[in-house]
Amino acid sequence: MPLGSLRPSPLVEQATEHLREQITQGEWPVGTRLPGENALAKTLGVGRSTVREALRALAGAGLVQARQGSGVYVVATEPAEDWPARLRRAAITDVYEVRVMVETRAARLAAERRTEEDVAALEAALAARHAAATGSDAGNDPGNDAAFVDADIALHAAVVAAAGNPVLTDLFAEFAPVLRERLIDLVELLGLREHDPDPGHASHAALVDAVRRGDGPAAEAVLQAELEQTLAHLRARA
Repeated sequence: MPLGSLRPSPLVEQATEHLREQITQGEWPVGTRLPGENALAKTLGVGRSTVREALRALAGAGLVQARQGSGVYVVATEPAEDWPARLRRAAITDVYEVRVMVETRAARLAAERRTEEDVAALEAALAARHAAATGSDAGNDPGNDAAFVDADIALHAAVVAAAGNPVLTDLFAEFAPVLRERLIDLVELLGLREHDPDPGHASHAALVDAVRRGDGPAAEAVLQAELEQTLAHLRARA
């Protein structure tokens, strides 16, 4: 399959797609060393910098690998599954186990590092969670499980943010969409709010209080117990 020259911009995206097709269609099997940058640039009708960026994108997709002093080799014919897709496909119990590990440590860090602004954000998030649960704000429907779950996740996100680690914050943001979908299902299927519209309010209030007081062990223990309880419900449904 001839590569052919490319149309103008966006050249990097076009170069990446052309090279990807060569690999996924078997023109360059696993173990093949790709032509050099100069040869690829000439064939595609682009500059070496464009080829270099395209190869970097293919490496990020897990298709090629640069070997020092040897060249760039094909290592797979199918792109690696990205992290969000992997999370969506994973069992919710597996996702939740990781959530427990991440968030409990984040809670301890939050208690150690929280600022006045963090405490204010946590108190506001706790109040919003209670309002979503009880319908105490105008326009809130206390029977809206999705709104309650959204408010619950927002509170947990505020705890993670208070830990002051942007990597932790980004990691939780990746988990949040998967957690939201599964938790709404769990609340509805098990009727967790039938008798108490605001389940877990006491433990969440204790979590916020522990962070406010700077008590890391207490914050970690409270959240550990709360998340383990939900994980038990999820395992029972698995």
